[in-house]
Amino acid sequence: MTNSEKTYVKGLEGVVVDETKISNVEGLEGRLSYRGYQIAELIEKKSFTEVVWLVLSGEFPTEKQSQNLEKFLLANSKLSDFELTILKTIPKTTHPMLVLQSLVPILDLNSGTNLEFPENNENAQKGLVISAKIPVLIASYFRLQKGLEILQTDENFGFHENFLFLLKGKKPTAKEVKTLDATQILQMEHGFNASTFAGRVTASTLSPVQSVISASIGTLYGKLHGGADEEALKMAISIGKPEKAKDFVENSLANKTKIMGMGHREYKTVDPRAKVLKPMAEELCEGTEFHDIFQTLKAVEKAVQDEMETRKKEIWANVEFYKGAVFYALGIPPQFFTAMFAMARSIGYLAHFLESRQDNRLIRPKALYTGNPNRTIG
Repeated sequence: MTNSEKTYVKGLEGVVVDETKISNVEGLEGRLSYRGYQIAELIEKKSFTEVVWLVLSGEFPTEKQSQNLEKFLLANSKLSDFELTILKTIPKTTHPMLVLQSLVPILDLNSGTNLEFPENNENAQKGLVISAKIPVLIASYFRLQKGLEILQTDENFGFHENFLFLLKGKKPTAKEVKTLDATQILQMEHGFNASTFAGRVTASTLSPVQSVISASIGTLYGKLHGGADEEALKMAISIGKPEKAKDFVENSLANKTKIMGMGHREYKTVDPRAKVLKPMAEELCEGTEFHDIFQTLKAVEKAVQDEMETRKKEIWANVEFYKGAVFYALGIPPQFFTAMFAMARSIGYLAHFLESRQDNRLIRPKALYTGNPNRTIG
């Protein structure tokens, strides 16, 4: 086969490789649903733990199941002495995503409590223990970097309330918890994205759940995937003021420099997650020290859209673009943004692991060989 006869699709764009019942990304319509429920409705009407149960099982939990899930997550969030010792030995300059990718495979997944889960109970519980410990790993590593004392889980708090307490050392406001709940629901699941697909490839080899989640986290680290939120926030800080956004955009486009967080391969209209997150970011940043950061992001988006309009094109900010402003206003530094993404998406990774186990087949695509055909050693 010659290069002119290529039949592959670089990056697998538009290629259907399997089926799923977990989430539906409708790019042309700008819609995202989990198990058939639109994302905006879930945020408005359901709690974080209810959405976790839905994504994993396909149905909403009863009130008792939801309460048991939150208790399970909090009870299993505590790090063992061994886990804390390993965490403390990691150089403090290591990126949090590398910390998570390294530690997830060696976490103690023996649950101290039991959770009756509808399907694949043992693997579901192990995966949920990972999802329970990731927030504590993030908060503890943050405090180690700052030279602060590591705090212990307070089981009287809710899941994200406890995380913010462990991170900042004080009880968060209801508004902060509500904002974090919504943000983490928004980024919990998103079809066969790069990191989820990497996890499904790993799962197809019958690797254990901790290997699957670790492989997914490693893939999420890339700035063309989960790392875009960190890059977008850094961009806004470097620009400084909204008035400078237009010049920045013109120079970036002239030099063909990618503006992180603008555009999405799937969505041909507004990213439905950004539609929810943008007003939340504005409300959280309004009247605070983060006001200029949000306004700069907003100005960059408008400048890009204005420029694209002259070229008869449309481009919109994706969920990564404004998410960094939300995390920053919650007191989370930029280098931890992608780890926050992994914290939420670990639920999606687990859901795909469980789904793939129902009808597993090794993922083994072919490659088109384009090297020298028949060489001999003379």
